[in-house]
Amino acid sequence: MRCLPVFVLALAACSPTLNWRSVRSDQHALQMLLPCKPDKGTREVPMAGASVPLDMQGCEAGGATFAVSHVRLADPARADEALAGWRSATLANWHASAVQEQPFALPGSTPQPAGVRLQAQGQRADGRIFSAQAVWFARRSPAGVELFHALVLADQPDTAVADTFFAGLKLQ
Repeated sequence: MRCLPVFVLALAACSPTLNWRSVRSDQHALQMLLPCKPDKGTREVPMAGASVPLDMQGCEAGGATFAVSHVRLADPARADEALAGWRSATLANWHASAVQEQPFALPGSTPQPAGVRLQAQGQRADGRIFSAQAVWFARRSPAGVELFHALVLADQPDTAVADTFFAGLKLQ
């Protein structure tokens, strides 16, 4: 019976719909495991009292959206405030309910009280409900602190797929 979670995780990882691949970014030192070829984009966002570039890589596969976002702040002391604000803004944007949170610290990340993994239910603009699984974490860098947000959005929750995605996040 103890092998069942491993089997389910391995089955999700081998799904023909999800073609997992290792992806790196030119913007940060996080290696990602994505189930499809990602699109990339950058835009300015307000965070921790400043306007900062947010870069994102993401794709859609198997009826789910997978994305990783990243910002860099000059002041490491503002990391918790920025992560908590980012999480709050995201949950508000999702009109989130049934939020379940637990601490999250990716190996190599900077321990932050605001580092968290959550599962929630959200609502699209057209009223349809979706499942969200997401993480937020930080890493100190010579230029300050890097903040990361990774998510899986789907019509139905699939913890095994989200576990594969989050386990594929590696700080270099």
